[in-house]
Formats: sequence, C-alpha cells, structure tokens
Amino acid sequence: MALDTGQIMKIGLDLAGWKKMPADSAVHVKGRNIRKVLIAIDVGTAELMLARQLGCDAVIAHHPIGIASVNFYKVFDRHVEYMVEHGVPKKIALQAVKRLKERVETRNHADIYSDVVGAAKALGMPLVNIHQPCDEYMRQVIFRAIKSGSTEHVSDIVNSVGRIPEFRHAATKVRVRFGSEKSKAGHWALVVAAGTNGGYHIAKAYFQHGVNTVIYLHVDYGDLTKMREEKLTGNLVVMGHLAGDSIGLNGLAERLEGAGVETIRMGILPNK
Repeated sequence: MALDTGQIMKIGLDLAGWKKMPADSAVHVKGRNIRKVLIAIDVGTAELMLARQLGCDAVIAHHPIGIASVNFYKVFDRHVEYMVEHGVPKKIALQAVKRLKERVETRNHADIYSDVVGAAKALGMPLVNIHQPCDEYMRQVIFRAIKSGSTEHVSDIVNSVGRIPEFRHAATKVRVRFGSEKSKAGHWALVVAAGTNGGYHIAKAYFQHGVNTVIYLHVDYGDLTKMREEKLTGNLVVMGHLAGDSIGLNGLAERLEGAGVETIRMGILPNK
C-alpha cells in the first residue's frame, strides 16, 4: 500500500490521539505513492541524499525544520497546562513560559530555517516533520511505565523509566541531576511533549508550588547551576533525549509499517 504525505501526517496525529496538527510539525514537501521512508530525529541535506540513494520515496524528520522551526515556540503553552494541573497558579505558569517562549522566538531571527526544505524541493524528495505528536506518544509510554511501578522514592521512578527498552539501550542513563535518588518522590510531574524542557524557571515554579520531583528529558547545565545556586528544594530526574525521541519514532514507524510502508529508522534506538 502506498501513502501520501497527508496520510503520513495523519498517522502521526493518530499516534497521539490528536486531530489537529501542532505548530511544530508540517508537511514541507508534498508527495504521493510513498512506499519506503527514511525516519530520523534530525534531518539535513545529507539525510535527504542518503534517502535518495537508499531508494526512499520520502523522508520523515522528528525535530522541527522550516516553518515548523519558526513556529516551534507556539507549542510551549502546553507547559502552562501541565503546571496548572499540578497546582502551580496560572499567573506564575504563564510568566515562566513567557520567558521560555521569548528566548526561543528571539533566537529564530538568527536561524537559516529554509535550507533543508529548499534541498528537499531541489531533490524532489517529499519531506515531513512530526514532532509533538511523537513526543506525546512517548509521554504516554513513559507515564504508564512510571505508574505501573512504585513511586515512593525517586529511585523507583529512575528504575521504572530505565526498564523501557529505548532507555535500556541508551548510552546515557536516567540520572537525578538535582536532589537525590534516596528522596521520597512525593508529588511528581512528567514534563515532556511540551516542545522542549522547561529549564530553570519552570522547574522552580513546580518546586515552589508543591511538586517534589520533576522529570525532564534533558536540562541545560546553566539551568542546573541556577537551581543549585538558589538552593531550590526538589528533585530533577533527567531521562535522556535520544531514548525519549526513539520511543515516539518507533511508534510511528510501526504504525507506518502496519499501513504497508517500509521504514528505515536511522539513528533510532531499538524498542525490543
């Protein structure tokens, strides 16, 4: 069975149980009769050329490219939903997310965002990027894994996440970057599928409003340093970017294969 790029995007949305395409995902170059795809977390011109050499009919990127990278900051509002859900006052949540959005949106003006899409058009290679829907699928998988085990101590959360195949295969292991594995986990929040990690300001908002343990995919060292210097009280678990993204892309690949499309998963950790 052959698909078109619109159908591929719909499969990505179905993966998350969503109907609407988020701002960080897009069909950049349309295509039909797609029977074989290259799937990668980051896609540049080299990946497009490799896909052509491997006989692929389309390329699926995970991370935003083109207009999706320009609009990336628009999906950060999901952090507000998470924080309010976990007891952070909405006014404080909005302030924390505003800082994150401003930093990323300001950086957009320095980005050359059209190069990869331009290369795909020159090659005649259909190109799609699916970011937040794959991350939402990943969030659901991790959430179920944590809930299925003990959450008494931070170490219990670390162990539950570490048993997921993609994390088990990762060279980077699940770590407690702030706080202690021996601490009681208390009220915990899984903060993923909101575009990017919340950094210092969002973690601080959680810690100051009743959340004892925050779970990110990754954190910048500068943000971590601020938490330590300010002597915040709480625990920050960092799971690992590649392993987390691999969960979502493995889920997408399996759905595509179920629809009859051959997939080449490049740089994605195995889920077995």
